[in-house]
Order: sequence, then structure tokens, then C-alpha cells
Amino acid sequence: MSTVPEGLNPEQRIQQAIAVLQRIADDLGVPRNIRRACSESIKILQSKKDSPALRASNVISVLDECSQDPNIPLFARTAIWQAVSLLEGIRDEG
Repeated sequence: MSTVPEGLNPEQRIQQAIAVLQRIADDLGVPRNIRRACSESIKILQSKKDSPALRASNVISVLDECSQDPNIPLFARTAIWQAVSLLEGIRDEG
């Protein structure tokens, strides 16, 4: 069972992913490098110069790398996976 709502257009998926990443970026209990990666990912997603599929693909790469960090709290890793799930749908459609 997927937690990703069906029927969302790419921009709606991006907005949901931004909301998830913003929660991590604002949490002082998350290591600084992870918060920084989330903030950078938000900037990439908000940029309109690339297609939604390209922005999603770039952010997935960044998030995949930081989700492997051994210091990341479990809740943050789960939230990152949620954002990646939202963005993978865009990459597949793009």
C-alpha cells in the first residue's frame, strides 16, 4: 500500500515533497549536513528553469545520498523516503 496519493500532477507532488523536506530542514535535532541537503533540495525543486522531471531526478540523487548517512535519525530517514516516493512518480512520468 503506497502512502503517495494518486492523481497528483507533478507540481502538486513537488509541493508535497517540499513540505516534507521543510519539516526536516527546520528540525534542529537533525544533523546539519542533512538539513543543508534538504534546504538545497527545496531550492532545486522551487527553481522553474528545469522541467519537473529533471528537478525531481536531481533531488532524488541528493536525498538518496543523505539517506545513507549513519547519523540520520530514523524519522528523518523515513521522511526522506516519503519525499523520494513522491518525486519518483514525476521522474517516471517525465
